[in-house]
Amino acid sequence: MRAELELAVRYYETDQMGIVHHSNYVRYFECGRSDMMCKYGLPIEVIEKEGVMLPVVSVEARYKTPAKMGDIIRIVSHIDKVPLAKLEVFSEIYNQDGALLCSGKVVLGFIDAVTRHPVRCPQKLADIISANI
Repeated sequence: MRAELELAVRYYETDQMGIVHHSNYVRYFECGRSDMMCKYGLPIEVIEKEGVMLPVVSVEARYKTPAKMGDIIRIVSHIDKVPLAKLEVFSEIYNQDGALLCSGKVVLGFIDAVTRHPVRCPQKLADIISANI
């Protein structure tokens, strides 16, 4: 399962040197992940309405070269396997010249919205991922 999203770097995401602050890449990962889920017809808010929440378990980011004010970044998000208890979403972020800026992985768990206890991946999500990997 794979999707791409383009975003313009915004002024507030940069420091005085016009460089994107490192914390914003985690936000970019989330933008890409949310966009991918919407494109495949299952936005995260729909999963939550059905009683399953997806807390972040871990985030990995490998920074290569900085994004700058005025860049148009391309966020490539992909899921490579059907999850059981945890969803791994991989991301790469490129600038308009195709240079890799950052790559990483976000691991999400599945918990019951009421009890907050771990649950398995919702079948609807597993089916969508299975059909698209």
